[in-house]
Amino acid sequence: MSLVLRRRLTLAMVLGLGLWQIGEGLWIPAKAWLAQQLIAQAWDEAIAARRPVPPWPWADTTPVARLVVPALGVDQIVLAHATGRTLAFGPAHLDGSPAPGAAGLSVVSGHRDTNFRFLADVVPGTVLQIQRADGTWVDYVIREIQVVDGRTARLPLLGNGPPQLALTTCYPFDAVTPGGPLRLVALAEGVPQTTPAQHASK
Repeated sequence: MSLVLRRRLTLAMVLGLGLWQIGEGLWIPAKAWLAQQLIAQAWDEAIAARRPVPPWPWADTTPVARLVVPALGVDQIVLAHATGRTLAFGPAHLDGSPAPGAAGLSVVSGHRDTNFRFLADVVPGTVLQIQRADGTWVDYVIREIQVVDGRTARLPLLGNGPPQLALTTCYPFDAVTPGGPLRLVALAEGVPQTTPAQHASK
């Protein structure tokens, strides 16, 4: 094989690999965007039907709540089952804790570099809003922000008392290595509930 032909083949392989990598890079955000559209549509259908609706036929999760942080422009759908696979698509509710917006302490987790990146900007007094599956909105106010060691810290999973919300994510936000033991926990307390019509008029 001539030197010129070898160079052309090498160039073609490099270009092909580069195009493949670009395609992979574009596919990941495109897939994430499409997933968010399907999840949002499933949430709207779930509220209308008053029953859980999976975002795609083979999904092992369903939307359970909508999380809004008006001051930060955050509007996200919370999924059931806080597993690694579910967290790839959005914030997720921890099984065993009360549903978001219900009485007791509900725990919702999200990735620090995607959905819950906004927790770096919340402060005590930040207002959060949860829309439940029945369409009712529950308003919360952040009361406390803690950094805890996930190996030893335990949140009480209480099913009574006023609505409370714990938003959790890995910490610190700029860590190079993922999966460290530290967790940021933003604890919020519920305020009196409003109807969908009252909430829309705010």
